[in-house]
Amino acid sequence: MQFLPVEIDQYAAKHTAAHSELLSLIEHETWQEVLMPRMLSGHQQGRLLSLLSHLIKPDRILEVGTYTGYSAICMAEGLTKNGLLHTIDINDELKPRVEKYLEEGNLSNTIKLHFGDAKHIIPSLNEKWDMVFIDADKESYSDYFDLVIDNTKTGGIIIADNVLWSGKVADPNKKDNETIGLNNFNKKIALDMRVEHQLLPIRDGIMIARKI
Repeated sequence: MQFLPVEIDQYAAKHTAAHSELLSLIEHETWQEVLMPRMLSGHQQGRLLSLLSHLIKPDRILEVGTYTGYSAICMAEGLTKNGLLHTIDINDELKPRVEKYLEEGNLSNTIKLHFGDAKHIIPSLNEKWDMVFIDADKESYSDYFDLVIDNTKTGGIIIADNVLWSGKVADPNKKDNETIGLNNFNKKIALDMRVEHQLLPIRDGIMIARKI
């Protein structure tokens, strides 16, 4: 996955705000010790998530797809004083690692971890969302959107990662379930009158939808 020339990507990274020492550690350890490190949000996307969170000043954030906790920590930077971020992941093997990072960042009371099937967990959360970040199994993006849209506040935003899927979504010959799922999601957002939206060609594609 490389949409921009390497030198342009490096230039953009050089002129993007630095992330914290904790986030740098998470990035390094994820690439060294965890399977599929490409799933990590990384520096530029992480700073975008942090910036959006600071702009919105959310009281409640939902993340679907925790992985090693990098993106959750980025978004938590913009939370209100008593704000809370709920994050859900199917892989409970990552729990000790994420808990360690949250403890190091003094975030154990700010970020609440859930492990299991997000389709079952989301309906059980009695919250109204200011910000939602979807970065889990691509076939289910449309389902996750349907589960969160009614409980997203007016003016709140729903963000979805990997919506370009290494360019596969623009190739009519790609018929795998993930590509089909992402195409269906992108079309769904484009037709939904409850949101205004923009698909940004950042990293692997980020859809941002604001509830009207």
